[in-house]
Amino acid sequence: MMGFISCGNYSFTGASIGSDTKTFSVDLFSTSAALAPPSLSQTFTESLRDLFQTQTSLSLVNDEADLQFNGTITGYNVRPVAVQGDEIAAKNRLTITVRVNYINTKNDDDNFDRSFNRFFEFDNSQDLSSVQDDLIKQITDQLVQDVFNESVGNW
Repeated sequence: MMGFISCGNYSFTGASIGSDTKTFSVDLFSTSAALAPPSLSQTFTESLRDLFQTQTSLSLVNDEADLQFNGTITGYNVRPVAVQGDEIAAKNRLTITVRVNYINTKNDDDNFDRSFNRFFEFDNSQDLSSVQDDLIKQITDQLVQDVFNESVGNW
């Protein structure tokens, strides 16, 4: 005979959310990064909302949610990496940094205010404007997964 012991409300997506937690909210993330495209804050905000809606049974609300997210995109920069012998970079690296303030009204010990950053490298022969949308999508996906794991992925 097989038995299971439950220590909380777990899902197969890796989320650990208490049974008394029903709602979440994600305020529009502002952007203080000078070089960031204007659409980045909306892209990040929507991606975080989408991940929670698809990976949890929580309901998205505007006010007084059990789990609350807000923050600022604080960094968006491109710099050369992988310098070759002729001192020309073979690759460039786009890095995005986001500061997230997370409030869990059901458990104050889970609250955090911290920065997350991710990057993606692209070939020096590519113009940033031609690859920017793809890079933003890939980096944003990684960042929202990091936020998800940090907030509710606490196995």
